[in-house]
Amino acid sequence: MPVRFIETCRLPTPFAIFEMHGFEDTETGQEHVALTLGDVSDGEPVLARTHSECLTGDALFSMRCDCGYQLNEAMKSIAEEGRGILLYLRQEGRGIGLLNKIRAYHLQDQGADTVEANERLGFAADLRDYSMCQGILSHLSISKLKLMTNNPRKVKALTEFGVDITERVPLQVGENPHNAGYLATKADKLGHWLKTHQDDGSTE
Repeated sequence: MPVRFIETCRLPTPFAIFEMHGFEDTETGQEHVALTLGDVSDGEPVLARTHSECLTGDALFSMRCDCGYQLNEAMKSIAEEGRGILLYLRQEGRGIGLLNKIRAYHLQDQGADTVEANERLGFAADLRDYSMCQGILSHLSISKLKLMTNNPRKVKALTEFGVDITERVPLQVGENPHNAGYLATKADKLGHWLKTHQDDGSTE
């Protein structure tokens, strides 16, 4: 999937002053950004996070998922490393969009788990596409990643698109009573590498 570089600017954050790079998917018009810190083009593996947009978790502090917690932890880890990249991909709700995500949440309120809710709406459990990552990374002269993720599908997809993942860095944060079932479902049905707690009464 071809991407077009738009522009770069400084982005001061509580963690560090990042460089923010804007990209456009030339086929869909979808906009994505990458935050970089330090020299990421020296050929050495770069600490990285590919993070799919989650308005509820990233901006509205939702405790139904672990997305916002992971975003904060990833930015903090990159700042502590002094070098890294965060790819922020505009594919809300694992690719189903914000309004369908609200519909899925409604079904979850009625007892469905996150996979069942997507399927009842006629979607696959995960529709995300990582093909744009290779183009973004290539533009930034990044060839090797130390990837912060718990998701084996993400590792597989990026590898298939030619990204060299030299190390997987676990990123398990933000567990709370509101997302215990959600995390258990990600582990049980989506194969995420998570240490789930079976003493919380969850059956999902």
